[in-house]
Amino acid sequence: MATDLTAPRTAARPDVASIQRRTLRLLFTTQIIGGIGVTIGIAVGALLAARIAGTAVAGVAQSAGVVGAALLAVPVTRIMARHGRRPGLVLAYAIGAVGGVLVVLAAATRWVPLLFLGMLLFGGGTAANLQARYTAVDLAEPARRGRQLSLIVWATTIGAVAAPNFAALADRVTTGWGLPPLAGPFAFSAAAFVLAAVVLLGLLRPDPLLTARRLAPADAPAAGPLLAADAPATAVAAQTPADGGPAAGGVTPAAAPVKVRPPRAAGMRTAWSVVRGRPAARLGIAAVAVGHLVMVAVMAMTPVRLGESHADADVLRLVGIVLSLHIAGMYAFSPVVGWLTDRLGRRAVILGGVGLLLAACAVAGTAGHHTPRLSVGLVLLGLGWSGTMVAGSTLLSESVPAGVRPSVQGFSDLIMGLAGAAAAVVSGFVMQLAGYPVLTLLAAVAAVPLVALALRPVPTGAPDEEG
Repeated sequence: MATDLTAPRTAARPDVASIQRRTLRLLFTTQIIGGIGVTIGIAVGALLAARIAGTAVAGVAQSAGVVGAALLAVPVTRIMARHGRRPGLVLAYAIGAVGGVLVVLAAATRWVPLLFLGMLLFGGGTAANLQARYTAVDLAEPARRGRQLSLIVWATTIGAVAAPNFAALADRVTTGWGLPPLAGPFAFSAAAFVLAAVVLLGLLRPDPLLTARRLAPADAPAAGPLLAADAPATAVAAQTPADGGPAAGGVTPAAAPVKVRPPRAAGMRTAWSVVRGRPAARLGIAAVAVGHLVMVAVMAMTPVRLGESHADADVLRLVGIVLSLHIAGMYAFSPVVGWLTDRLGRRAVILGGVGLLLAACAVAGTAGHHTPRLSVGLVLLGLGWSGTMVAGSTLLSESVPAGVRPSVQGFSDLIMGLAGAAAAVVSGFVMQLAGYPVLTLLAAVAAVPLVALALRPVPTGAPDEEG
């Protein structure tokens, strides 16, 4: 006779596919809104900093936004690990909005420390945009992770490609309101971040990460951040479905929903201890970080390069066109990159991305003041970044246990942001001392070690298989 202890669970299983579709639609919408906010700031940030503090400091100011995104990834992912994706994303966008307001005040007062603080907090918008790509794969099927992650990356295209061209319009409108030149775009960015935060706060229900944990068996990695990382092979095997691969979001389909206590949020030290023993995870982090470093180094100084050969009346328009093409390269083809990631494998797409980054540095560095050729180089730069970002993020997400996944993803964004920040800081000084061609050469050299790392055979299976 069955007792309460032996009777099967009868709790209804949520419709994971329906929740995933709803989550993807919502993330798609907020990525458009957030992309507008982030890209307007990127388009004019270096110019505003150069006019307030000088060209050499322009790269440092740009790096403040990158550092902000990196540092904010730590508390944001800790909140996600404990309370889910929704509060973390909302907090990141809210901080970005505060940063946009502070940049406007800095432009009005010409107070450089306030500008740096504003740019630092403005990075919250970037942190939210980056974390959204991981939110897209919490409940994704293994065979579709690359495509669904890339879909959210691609969504940024719609807002980001048009945003630099809106910068000139925003500047004209807000100058009429009494704001100083180049300050208005940041006011528009702050409004976009607030809108994205409100939409996510009201509509990202149920939370995809919490849903994945509720569906996990009681002994799954969701029960604690360290369990799957150090679990014996027999325990890991019990978490793997019959076909040998993980279910959507690391969830076993046959398992009935179980109420689990939220795990204690793992810190960066825990994340590193997990990554250190997984070559596939290390490659994923390296691909994301190196691709971002090369992209930021070249892209951050491109508006300054254009300003060297064009009058003030034309430079904003040209910056808008060139950066729109660059951002199109970053995001517009990401669904194709995601499809190739699923079809050809993660390492193949990472290597292709590195090749495109090297080609971009060669074309942009030899373009001189020929704007069309420089635009081609920036498009190739965006395509290379897309390859390393999509394939690297997918490889990382499937190479670590579910219980520590948010913390490891935050660790990856921290490393990526610090790499980009270092590139932005150095790029301003290299630009002033040696010029744009030398800057692109150094960026190309920085990408070469990733080729050797990607050519090393590493296990690319999911963490359950790798264990």
